[in-house]
Amino acid sequence: MTTAAPAHDPERDDATPARGPVVEVSDIAWERVHLTLRVRLSPDAAGDARADAVSFVFTDGTRTYPVPSKAGDDGVFDLHVNVTTFAGRQAVPDGTWRIRALLDGATDPTASYDGDRLDALDDASRVFLYDRSRAAMTVSFGVDESPNDASRLDLLVHTYHLHRSEAPAKGRPLAARARAALARADVKARAVRAIYRLFTRLLGPKPGRILFASDQQPKMEGNLLRVHERMVERGLDKRFDLRTSFRLPGTTGWLRTVRILHLMATSEVLLLDDYFGLLNTVTVDSRTRVIQVWHAGVGFKSVGYSRFGRTDSPRLSQPHRQYTYAICGSEQLRHVYAEAFGIEEAAIVPTGLPRIDWFLDPDRTAAFTEAFYKERPELRGKRIILFAPTFRGGSYHTASYDYSLIDFDALYEVCGPDTAVLFRIHPFVKEPVPIPDAYRDRFYDVTRLPDGLGLLQVTDLLITDYSSIIYEYALLDRPMLFFAPDRAVYAATRGFHRDYEEAAPGRVCETFDEVVAAIRTGDFAQEKLARFRAENFDRIDTGAADRVIDWLILEQRQQTRPAGPDAPTGQEAAMEASER
Repeated sequence: MTTAAPAHDPERDDATPARGPVVEVSDIAWERVHLTLRVRLSPDAAGDARADAVSFVFTDGTRTYPVPSKAGDDGVFDLHVNVTTFAGRQAVPDGTWRIRALLDGATDPTASYDGDRLDALDDASRVFLYDRSRAAMTVSFGVDESPNDASRLDLLVHTYHLHRSEAPAKGRPLAARARAALARADVKARAVRAIYRLFTRLLGPKPGRILFASDQQPKMEGNLLRVHERMVERGLDKRFDLRTSFRLPGTTGWLRTVRILHLMATSEVLLLDDYFGLLNTVTVDSRTRVIQVWHAGVGFKSVGYSRFGRTDSPRLSQPHRQYTYAICGSEQLRHVYAEAFGIEEAAIVPTGLPRIDWFLDPDRTAAFTEAFYKERPELRGKRIILFAPTFRGGSYHTASYDYSLIDFDALYEVCGPDTAVLFRIHPFVKEPVPIPDAYRDRFYDVTRLPDGLGLLQVTDLLITDYSSIIYEYALLDRPMLFFAPDRAVYAATRGFHRDYEEAAPGRVCETFDEVVAAIRTGDFAQEKLARFRAENFDRIDTGAADRVIDWLILEQRQQTRPAGPDAPTGQEAAMEASER
């Protein structure tokens, strides 16, 4: 956390005595979208009020919003403000805010600020650009004379949302401008909303209909496929009407869009995996539950609102805000997913990732392994290195990977005849791996192999960068290398939730020479794996799909034993979310 204002020095306090209880802001700090205000209560205020009876609010004289706080020692409290998810699922609104302390619900002193440290307030201010730099949220600080104590300055928090429209097209023929107007996104959006509202009013959700959908996959796979498969195994397809809709961005015409809108409007449950663009336009009917089962590495790299204000920043109105529930793998990750999706922690349920059910199934592993070596008998008995990076670029349409970063000659030499290297590039990347013909006896492109999870089971060393593939592979307790030559650029534009070197469960290499050296010496920093597993998995079992079905789809809420001391289980989290 970067502290913008220095700690308060008590020796610099004004000699003028305060009138009544005093609350003073001593530090202002930021971590991504989280603003922390450290306040100190004067001894008379701290002594008179119990810590659990002290609360804080933002107020502009007309509106008042509670602010979460955590008590420290000697009357110190840290106030935590997520500026993107402040009141409900909305960003902090426009206004000029004072901070007030409620002491036993009676007195309400306003937080002040040291007038000798006003320069620090400029350093603490932030501007978050988003929507292709056409919009901004600003958070700045100032002071005003206290109406209750002329010797003190009240701290002011200014928050504003600024927008600009696109410049109008000039010099184009009238007919061309008319065609462009009809094709404008806002015209299409109004049509989509009208169609969806018509379906919801005339038809509405049908009891038992469940829609499995993705805008980022051409077919059902991963967590969605496992949940669907498990429902069929349990015979729930006879009780429920299971429907599907899968497509890639920009590949759908109006007829298919209307079909998807019809399915959305008539479904009781909408199960999603990854970003679902239609939720940008459509406000889902309150009778429909939206469940996000996204698999990606939240907690490792920054996604969603953890990237607010960076390159390709999300807008403040996002599909993520509409999730009834979202799943994660660990109780410790609930706050991380809540930040990323812009929703409350109670809606994040640590069911575990359903696709891990497959990964830990010994029969499935044995079947894959047998089929893999039957198809590639020359690999049997060899050490297998899997090179599986994520893509670069902002979307499916711009995805790429810079193959010039790979030194094929050095890699071939260090591997030797007892090692094979399998290259599996992200499916968004359209350019194949340029494996030199002379090296095809050791190098293989397995990008199109259907079962990527099974491939991990035959892998002895994984080389990746920022890919979520590390989560499953970590369960095998096998070594990983992280080849991240663009780490600084990636951190600046996309961001990490915490320090990359610290979070990566293996050795980080910034050059390919370092990758080659690590393969040669076997120095993989494998000791980092244990902590990674503990942070990301509450349960290592094959029951994640059942928990999604029972807790979130069927909403069965029988009491279960907590996962740890004083820790609520995922089921209790689901209970909290469903009782909102």
